Amino acid sequence: MARLTTIGFDADDTLWQNEEFYRLTEAQFAALLADHASEETISSELMKINLRNLEFYGFGIKSFTLSMIETALTITGGNVPTRVISEILAAGRELMTHPVEPLPHAVSALEAVRDNYRIVLVTKGDLLDQERKLAQSGLGDYFDGVEIVSAKTVETYHAVFARHGDGPEHGMMVGNSLKSDVVPAIEAGAWGVFVPHDLTWAAEHADAPSGHPRFHEIPHLGDLPPLLDRLQ
Repeated sequence: MARLTTIGFDADDTLWQNEEFYRLTEAQFAALLADHASEETISSELMKINLRNLEFYGFGIKSFTLSMIETALTITGGNVPTRVISEILAAGRELMTHPVEPLPHAVSALEAVRDNYRIVLVTKGDLLDQERKLAQSGLGDYFDGVEIVSAKTVETYHAVFARHGDGPEHGMMVGNSLKSDVVPAIEAGAWGVFVPHDLTWAAEHADAPSGHPRFHEIPHLGDLPPLLDRLQ
């Protein structure tokens, strides 16, 4: 078996909380448009528009804010009050002010692996926002490299593990998204470790590659060091 030398960690909802703040903002947004449509209709339209806009704006708060504005225009037939637009913009700014605190076991897991592996943060989203969250998290010193990417693909993992390690066959990606963190990493030749999160965004769902020799699922990051001991 190829020796594991490099571990990539996802950031949002793997090392720190993220999706819960989007859910709170989406609820506020639905309340703003409650006179025009049901919460279910608003959420469905927002999801559709948000997914379509990823191609143009990428992931992150700015993209989400623009998608809320477009959704408001769609729901109201172009007659959204300027007050609502102002409140949507304020909600987007508020998303950037939530405290960034490591999830349980995040620090202990990083402490446990830092001396034996090269550690890389691999996250997608808006550059400034991801840099801000990393700085506020207090976890920056644990990483030998930081990659903020527009998408997590097979090609992404080939490049990341070649740049920071010894190639994907010697790498492992740890994260809460099967679609972004696990499946493409395994397809690139790395190990993929799935750490479920209760609020993973629906667009990040995918079928688990169950039975694949390089796929593993753990309930929380505290189980990562024992998994590494077994693999090595």
